[in-house]
Amino acid sequence: MYKVFVNEKKLLISKNSENLEKTLKYESFTTLEIALDLLQNTSTSELNVFGEPIDEIWSEFKKLFRIIEAAGGIVNKPNGDILFIKRLGKWDLPKGKMEKGESREESAVREIEEETGLTHVELKDFINTTYHIYTERNGDRVLKYTHWFEMFFDGEDTSKPQIEEGITEVAWKNTDQITDEVFPSTFKNIKLIIKEFWDSKSK
Repeated sequence: MYKVFVNEKKLLISKNSENLEKTLKYESFTTLEIALDLLQNTSTSELNVFGEPIDEIWSEFKKLFRIIEAAGGIVNKPNGDILFIKRLGKWDLPKGKMEKGESREESAVREIEEETGLTHVELKDFINTTYHIYTERNGDRVLKYTHWFEMFFDGEDTSKPQIEEGITEVAWKNTDQITDEVFPSTFKNIKLIIKEFWDSKSK
């Protein structure tokens, strides 16, 4: 299944009907346009489009957008603290657009070093890809893929915010601080990837 965030609302594209606020059976390309319209222009906060084959539905969905790919990471210290940045008053994980010719891994490491000032970050495992939609000022609809990696850091803390990118703070947060401070002031896709990461560590 694919989870896509539309202005903090959730669109789930899946094989089977899921128990969400609203469900639509995939009939044609129009079903996807209707789903987006409902999420963008009504009070509907979560919607499930279901049908098969799911890869074909996803291919049709992607045709509605310009695709941008980004990469970032969950950077851990030995004590389990995670590195966050604050931008526009919200907590976020360091990430950014991939540059031409870069691998996902190279892009994730570069963005973390640029946005947080850390060096010698160790790349570990791929976690998952999150998707969100936004509209640019020129009216283009964008589907942004963000590829997330687990990172490890155990060196001198040189972290500092990349002010020119609108980042005002870089901070390490423990589990309680993430739950109490970060989650109330972050994005749903960030909560999703952190919870997935925690779940993978508890298995």
